[in-house]
Amino acid sequence: MQEDHTARVPRLRRPLSAVLVTGPSMAPTLRHGDAVLVRPGGRRVRPGDVVVAVFRSRPELLVVKRAVRQQDGGWWLRGDNDLVTDDSRAYGVADVHGRVVARYWPRPGRVRPRPL
Repeated sequence: MQEDHTARVPRLRRPLSAVLVTGPSMAPTLRHGDAVLVRPGGRRVRPGDVVVAVFRSRPELLVVKRAVRQQDGGWWLRGDNDLVTDDSRAYGVADVHGRVVARYWPRPGRVRPRPL
């Protein structure tokens, strides 16, 4: 089973935390090797936001995905690359730890919500 978009940060504590993206599930929005800034807390997560989360069925795996809808007290998440299914379709509901606000390397820019 492929572990896609694992983040190399165990906990998000600061106003902004750096997270390294691995895997293809968020392409073309985010690519393998992109470094992003994540804001824990802040404004409420909305459908379409790119988030860092942990699937309840895989608590050891921190992932970067797009929030789709609230479900069972958590969030249903999807990757932007429909060919990769390592998201809520495989692992169920996730708990969001923060919202991705920007990519700072290698192509600096904001990571914007996308209408679903």
